[in-house]
Amino acid sequence: MSSETDVLVVGAGIAGLAHAIAAHERGLRVTVIERDIRAVGASVRNFGHACVTAQSGELLELARIARGKWLQYGALAGMFVRETGGLAVARTAAEAAVLEELSASRDAGQVALLTAAEVREHLGEPADPAIVGGAFLRDDLRVDPREAVGALAAWLADQPGVEFRWGTAFLGAEDGVVRTTRGEIRAARTIVCVGHDLDHVFPELAAAGEVERCGLQMALVEAPRGIRIAPAVLTGTSMLRYPAFAETAAAEALRAEMAASHPELVGIGANVMFTQRPDGTLVVGDSHRYGATMDPFTEESTSRVLLDEIGRILGTELRVVQRWQGVYASSPRQPYLVAEAGPGVTAVSITSGVGMTISLGVAQKTLSSFD
Repeated sequence: MSSETDVLVVGAGIAGLAHAIAAHERGLRVTVIERDIRAVGASVRNFGHACVTAQSGELLELARIARGKWLQYGALAGMFVRETGGLAVARTAAEAAVLEELSASRDAGQVALLTAAEVREHLGEPADPAIVGGAFLRDDLRVDPREAVGALAAWLADQPGVEFRWGTAFLGAEDGVVRTTRGEIRAARTIVCVGHDLDHVFPELAAAGEVERCGLQMALVEAPRGIRIAPAVLTGTSMLRYPAFAETAAAEALRAEMAASHPELVGIGANVMFTQRPDGTLVVGDSHRYGATMDPFTEESTSRVLLDEIGRILGTELRVVQRWQGVYASSPRQPYLVAEAGPGVTAVSITSGVGMTISLGVAQKTLSSFD
């Protein structure tokens, strides 16, 4: 193992791997250290949805860059990456109005409005009779969250000039020397991608960026009736969380409607959505709660609200296979944080729950700033 490298990346989640890829593209020697023996954090506990279309402004630009990188490196790594698009389901006139406004603001075909019958065709029968329409989000991608980061890491590890050190924790960096639990490594540039654990290594940066933890309740369920749903599925709650939807004028009426009609969803910070993995199981969720420290306990009442709502959309009862709590970094100040933690040391955290969507784009921007 080399004790010297051009770029040392701390963390082998999607943000860390994205920066390792960007450095490798530039012909730099790269070492990745990861405290666990494989990625087990936010990068494997999500929907596997690159939610490109629902971003706006700079996030949309970063998501488009990331989309190209997913397709490029997914093919090289031989992993599941599909241009399935996304399906936004509207069950009220207010939800439909948000989709209509967004569709009118985008290039033709990017947000394609659908009839209720077309939405049900995607979902399979018996879908919710309350469905009034929807939209197909053309540019969205899907990966298998339990495969993606492992496949990217395996491909990267086989590239010349790239080295992984698993089970190796970051202890600090001074004067170009990185201290780890398995010895020192000299690095010209260190990029620390530890997500919500930023406060464990750089507490001042975390405090200045108002970075806290967001806890999500999610589940894996059996495929109802053996159905196959290609796109990632979003609902009215998603329209209040993702910026391209939430910034429409029509979102104000939807927000009021949701508060009046579904206080149980608002109360748990729900983003009711689901994606189907290659084996047919559905990843379903999710709820949101925030704090500096996240208790490990989940509320069955929260899970029940989410499962009941998704069951209504699909017109069937769901059978749970697994449950888990996701945790990611969150901040009201910025959707992602890139900050200098010291000479030659950069900290990067995605702080808006769209790590799978923008990390590969953020990394390109970060490495470009060093050129």
